[in-house]
Amino acid sequence: MARLDRYMLSQLLLLFGFFALVLVALFWINRAVVLFDRLIGDGQSAVVFLEFTALGLPKLIITVLPIATFAAAVYVTNRMSQESEITVLQSTGSSPWRLARPVLVFGLCVALMMSVLSHFLVPMAQAQLTQRENEISQNVTASLLREGRFLHPTKNVTFYTRVIDADGVLRDVFLSDRRDAAEGVIYTAAEAYLVRNGTGTTLIMVDGLAQRLNKADKRLATAKFRDFSFDISTLVSEGTSEVQSAPNMISPRLLSNWSQIATLTGDTPGIIAEELHARFAQPLFCVVAALVGFATLLAGGFSRFGVWREVVVAFALLIAIDGIRGSLVDSVRNDAALWPLLYVPSAVGAALVVALLWHTANPGWRNRLRRKAVAP
Repeated sequence: MARLDRYMLSQLLLLFGFFALVLVALFWINRAVVLFDRLIGDGQSAVVFLEFTALGLPKLIITVLPIATFAAAVYVTNRMSQESEITVLQSTGSSPWRLARPVLVFGLCVALMMSVLSHFLVPMAQAQLTQRENEISQNVTASLLREGRFLHPTKNVTFYTRVIDADGVLRDVFLSDRRDAAEGVIYTAAEAYLVRNGTGTTLIMVDGLAQRLNKADKRLATAKFRDFSFDISTLVSEGTSEVQSAPNMISPRLLSNWSQIATLTGDTPGIIAEELHARFAQPLFCVVAALVGFATLLAGGFSRFGVWREVVVAFALLIAIDGIRGSLVDSVRNDAALWPLLYVPSAVGAALVVALLWHTANPGWRNRLRRKAVAP
């Protein structure tokens, strides 16, 4: 590798690390606030919060890598342009294609990191995260055994107990179940017990009252009971997803028979195809992001007023390319045979980069075309 390539590559990697660190920190803080409120509010410890945060980092990182790649390419190109380094290199005979070589190597380095994350680390972390969420959702003690507070273990369900004795007896229990849109039920009991029943959990209420409101005819029916059992397994496990799903499998497993995977996970072949090929398309998008930022600023040339216009144009082009990807995802999910469409945005971006670099390498092509057009 030539000295110029090593110099530009070192600058790109240094700025890439800085932007990636800042973006990950910003996104992590935004997510950590919500996660902290949910986990700590449900009675989980700080260790569980740190575990969930660590398991969510790989997916967060692959979200910010293309942005950090684009930002690094734009910043380094802008700095070299403002300090006339690119002008000196071009005056010594370095063509735009030659200047783009270290940027391409930089994009490939990021693509390699993205590939390791998307093919292995992210699905492994997501599988572990889903498993831990299922385990915590089954933990009734953390979900319900908190005295003196109205708790919402799931949507439209409210639970309250005034005090919990040392032997685990719940005193003055209140349970409101409004999941049925046609009627709502409120249970109150002097005391209650939580009993494990195999993989499920049952709330045994003693000396209580059940009030059932029929919302259609506005009629309230009440019934006293000596003891009443209420299965709360659905309350503490509702909304959790299965560990066996396409996003939770590493890519080598997704390369096998899609029909078998669809039977195992319940996902359609289109979802499996989109998940697998998106993991190959994402690294390519990182390469495109670096080259689009570099080529757009290089095509803009030097300006003492800065290159903010070119930066905005480059960012708009990147958003447009990513928008193409978003519009094609549903088509692939509906028909697995359309998986090549996922590589169209990268192909469009590569064609755009080639056009910009050719335009920079041939600045007088428009005038030559005009002269040929007017020539007799």
